[in-house]
Amino acid sequence: MQKVLSIAGSDSGGGAGIQADLKTILSLGGYGMSVITALTAQNTLGAHAVSVVEPDFVEKQIEAVLSDIGADCVKTGMLGNGEIVKVVADQILKHGVQKLVVDPVILSKTGSVLLDESGRKEMVKKLFPICYLLTPNIPEAEIFYGKKITGVSDMKKAAKALMKMGPKFVLVKGGHLKDAPVDVLHDGNQDYEFQTQRVRTRHTHGTGCTLSAAISTFLAEGMPVMESIDKAKRYLYRALRFSLGMGRGIGPLNHYASVAREIARTEVIEELDKALNRLKRLHIGHLIPEVQSNLAYAIPYAETVNDVASFPGRIVRLVNTIDTLTGARFGASRQIHHLVLAAMEYDPQRRAAMNLSYSDILVKRIRSLGFTVAEFDRSRTPPDLQQEEGSTLAWGVQDVMEELGRVPDAIFDRGAVGKVPLIRLFATDPSSIVDLVARL
Repeated sequence: MQKVLSIAGSDSGGGAGIQADLKTILSLGGYGMSVITALTAQNTLGAHAVSVVEPDFVEKQIEAVLSDIGADCVKTGMLGNGEIVKVVADQILKHGVQKLVVDPVILSKTGSVLLDESGRKEMVKKLFPICYLLTPNIPEAEIFYGKKITGVSDMKKAAKALMKMGPKFVLVKGGHLKDAPVDVLHDGNQDYEFQTQRVRTRHTHGTGCTLSAAISTFLAEGMPVMESIDKAKRYLYRALRFSLGMGRGIGPLNHYASVAREIARTEVIEELDKALNRLKRLHIGHLIPEVQSNLAYAIPYAETVNDVASFPGRIVRLVNTIDTLTGARFGASRQIHHLVLAAMEYDPQRRAAMNLSYSDILVKRIRSLGFTVAEFDRSRTPPDLQQEEGSTLAWGVQDVMEELGRVPDAIFDRGAVGKVPLIRLFATDPSSIVDLVARL
């Protein structure tokens, strides 16, 4: 296990600083250690009070960690003042740290000053020359660069200027750009652009800390800078997309999202196979439509059809019972996978779906059991969606949910030319769907 030391401030709200760093490092398989430079009374509404740690105690923390455990990579966050910056630089040199990632935290998202003027001067003088990778956002880069940054071309100029101050690599982060976020890496010879889709969320507390901690963890593993940044940005994207939304202000990221996705993949397959075995013991051949059926289950925080599993070749009718060609697999059926993803957009817990044969009697039966049932009209499908597999159904599900404001337990349609009428069941897991089917 690779060792990563974070030298930063403590966020009592848990969204940024040391707390965000340790969550990130652990979730990516590293061993995280901490040196606390400041205590903050902080929540999603801002930093209400800051108490900077005495420089000699910061020094003792670093000495204790590096003289015994050591570190494959060290990253810095909030350092507070010039005296602490000097201590950090001296200790990095003393212990021969080769990979130092400097995240020059100057201001909080709510405008609180986290590094004073003396600290900025000492950072340029002491830390930049021994820095392996510098990761300023645009406002931070403007402070050190001394000029306004309005676009990617300015970011490239700033990165080159900052590199002349000593860092081996400079990554100027473009989250503050008005258009799509673009990060610019300069390696002394050329520039590289990293583009990602912007996540529409206001819950971005700890974004910079999380990215630099993730990069540091991958660097500690021995990955090249380019690969480390690319993988870290993918991790950050998921943490942002599935941000937690806690608190009344700018909420924290979801550092567990990537971990939960990977852990759940085996469980999803196991749950589907168990549900299928239960279905095989039921006499449900009459519930299987002419186009056959399928049962799908998604991992938490699913993003694409490859994050949803079902049965290749579908669930087929064998007189009064059912069977499949093989066990459950991810990415096996685009149509029902699109349905699950559409439902999860409204309710992330509704991760399972199954399609059944339609009949008025069956719809009445589902309603009589106390489940919510809704209908969508295929004739209202936008023409541009008619040709793409799964899009018609996904649109119909979304249309129903927009009208209801939630995900119903069942959605049916009466078919159309070349389209078989069907009922789709939605639930939190396959077992719940089987429970409903058993009562039909």
